[in-house]
Amino acid sequence: MNPASRVDILIVGAGPAGLTLALALADSGHTMAVVDAGEPERAACDPRVLALSHGSRLMFGRLGIWGRFPATPITEIHVSQQAGFGRTLIRADELHVPALGYVASAGRIAEALRIALEAKGVRPSYATRSVPDADTASGQVRVVGPAGETTLEARLVVHAEGGAGTGTEAGQVSVRDYRQHAIVTDIEPARRHGGRAWERFTPGGPVALLPFGERYSLVYTCASTEVDACLGSSESAFIERVEAHLAGRLRFVGTGARQAFPLAMRRRRQPVSGRHVWLGNAAQTLHPVAGQGFNLALRDIAVLTECLVRERELDGPMPGLLRDFARARRVDRLGAQVATDGLARLFILPGRLAASMRGFGLLALDLCPSMRGMLAGRAMFGLCART
Repeated sequence: MNPASRVDILIVGAGPAGLTLALALADSGHTMAVVDAGEPERAACDPRVLALSHGSRLMFGRLGIWGRFPATPITEIHVSQQAGFGRTLIRADELHVPALGYVASAGRIAEALRIALEAKGVRPSYATRSVPDADTASGQVRVVGPAGETTLEARLVVHAEGGAGTGTEAGQVSVRDYRQHAIVTDIEPARRHGGRAWERFTPGGPVALLPFGERYSLVYTCASTEVDACLGSSESAFIERVEAHLAGRLRFVGTGARQAFPLAMRRRRQPVSGRHVWLGNAAQTLHPVAGQGFNLALRDIAVLTECLVRERELDGPMPGLLRDFARARRVDRLGAQVATDGLARLFILPGRLAASMRGFGLLALDLCPSMRGMLAGRAMFGLCART
């Protein structure tokens, strides 16, 4: 690898978040390098399935890549709780949007972004690892690759890969362990899904079904003590388990391979420091209950792009620009963190009183279109106040 040794902006991470930022900045006039600690095919082979909000779809449209990867629209979301009354149905036509969101392969998104980026003359470089200088006032990153070691110097380093709190940064991150695992797979319904997504809250955690092609992408949350049993059960036994949580509303005829991931909220206390900024999962890792992780990253990217396009000259000190970015993103980031954490904990509270309170909340949403519209608007566009 032979990236330029000195650039205006160095993006560490060539996954969907890093590539989106690079494409957004490709015509900004800044010199830029993108490095990734992995094989070139890694991003394209990313097995994750991402829920894209309507706002994220608009952003990809502005970048010119919407339509370059398959995306299944979500036209309705059915929300309910197990062993309790109350449910609500949120519909796209009620909100006058073509879809509440879309479901797409992370690998296909990354591949579309890479092709569009390379068409603009920016080609990511791949290494075995990248190590930022411990002094965040320095924009130096040591990149170790097959050809040896290279030190890159940038006026701004953007960290867009990995999880918050990994490696040597653990002391800078607050962590809430939910003692849950998410089991992720695809599952085939006995009937066509019709674009409806399901969010079913159970005592073990939420069960989410997102329409993905002709199948559903399933996120099945369980207590960490049950994960081995869930992974080790037969296909038919696992299907029975999922169907039981849905109280017979849906039937399934097959599943794909199952993978399990521990769930925790990890939040970097300071998303900016010196000449470094962290966004996406590198800044915060959220519970998947509301599907907001990648959408929050895209909103980070949109605001950072605005700041960098406005600040054409990066020779001077970075604190002012990054302070503006952190201030602009504070409300939305905190809102997403509080909302997902609150939902994850609220719906596993035991007892009839807690179930009744949740039921009345769902009933109120079902009876009040303005409340549903406000909730859907937050999911589609975030809390965009710049305070």
